[in-house]
Amino acid sequence: MIPDPFSGLAAFLAVAETRGFTAASARLGVSPAAVSQAVKALEAKLGTPLFVRTTRRVRLTETGADLLSRVAPAVADIAGAIETAGAMGDEPSGFLRLTVPRMAVPLIIDRVVPAFRHAHPGVTVEVAVEDATVDLLGRGFDAGIRIGEYVERDMVGVRLSRDIVWSVVAAPSYLATHGRPATPEDLTRHEAIRYRFPASGALYRWEFEREGRPLSVDPPGKLIVNDGALLVSFAKAGLGLSYVADIAVEQEQRAGLLVRVLEPYLPTTPGLFLYFPQRAQAQPKLRAFIDVTRKLLRLRRIEAKSHHAAIGELKG
Repeated sequence: MIPDPFSGLAAFLAVAETRGFTAASARLGVSPAAVSQAVKALEAKLGTPLFVRTTRRVRLTETGADLLSRVAPAVADIAGAIETAGAMGDEPSGFLRLTVPRMAVPLIIDRVVPAFRHAHPGVTVEVAVEDATVDLLGRGFDAGIRIGEYVERDMVGVRLSRDIVWSVVAAPSYLATHGRPATPEDLTRHEAIRYRFPASGALYRWEFEREGRPLSVDPPGKLIVNDGALLVSFAKAGLGLSYVADIAVEQEQRAGLLVRVLEPYLPTTPGLFLYFPQRAQAQPKLRAFIDVTRKLLRLRRIEAKSHHAAIGELKG
């Protein structure tokens, strides 16, 4: 019998992507012992360890990381080809894995995923919520949602929102106590709620524009988070100023819970995009997800325009 050159690769990829043998076994539908055995057999065949195992975590060795970077794209291609061949003319099926930032959950995911599941019950959907930049192929994702400037150039992008105007916001109670900053330099006399990037660990410097030139400020702040939703909730609580995307606080602004300041200095960047490798476009499950997303977001824009028109008529 010819030995299977791919033996153990499914277990290796599952452990690498889920960062654990128990989670990998749940994904593959086998026992943790079976996953462990498959990985050990692969390591024995290669003559080198692929993972460093401790009681609390599993991480890739240098060899394991190199193997993952080489194997994951090829496996994604094979899986996509098989799925496409098997689904020609049929209802989309399979496993659709998405990585999205927390900001996209109320704006897009809360509405699109239920509609997609109702329309295509044969597709299993997994949504991973994380603000950090993600290697789609390396982590086994089919597609992701990110702000346009963070999407890699070799990816296909589908626009999901208008451009983003960055906003400095605060609760009325905070502004009543501390006053309104008139220029970015005034932030040195205020309390900022700072954001730390999950991947790099760096604190985000607030970005502004003055007369067409970029300006960044490192404002003082004794409250630091790595979650965009907390920037909004802590600002609403009157704990300081937050730097957020305007599309993430539209409801809070309309309700008077948050007030924008420093508006003349705030920059605009590309909005949210659904992105994926070009070869993934052929997968029926992803094409179906794109179709549902476009339809729902188009309807929402029409509803918003009708709502604003109705308000205009009432005011007139």
